[in-house]
Amino acid sequence: MKQYTLFGEAEDTENKYSAKIKAPIYEPKNQKPNLLLLCDDSKTKSLIREIDESSVPEDEKKFLRLAAQRHSVFHYEHIADYYANSSAEVQKLMEDSALVIVDFHSAIENGFVKLCEDIKEQFLHEYPNE
Repeated sequence: MKQYTLFGEAEDTENKYSAKIKAPIYEPKNQKPNLLLLCDDSKTKSLIREIDESSVPEDEKKFLRLAAQRHSVFHYEHIADYYANSSAEVQKLMEDSALVIVDFHSAIENGFVKLCEDIKEQFLHEYPNE
């Protein structure tokens, strides 16, 4: 069965996977969490150990170590708490790394958020001075 989205594209409603993305919004608490709570890199470390112990050539190891970073899991609720209770310098670096998105315009400018042409046109229509 097909449906039409906001942008007029046909979508298969029998597909169990959704293309909808809803950005989470976290309400920070007044407590700065321990850095160890911000990320789980146990899978990454395990993969890197395996790569280092392998007989793979060093140039391939370098690539595989970089790829292993994809397995680090970030806990954004804790990251939001950490951000809210950090210095301005740390906050800027976290924003530059897209760990938090505070300013939507800046996120677009830095390429962290991309708008399709239809949304861009609507945005410019509603906010012509932006």
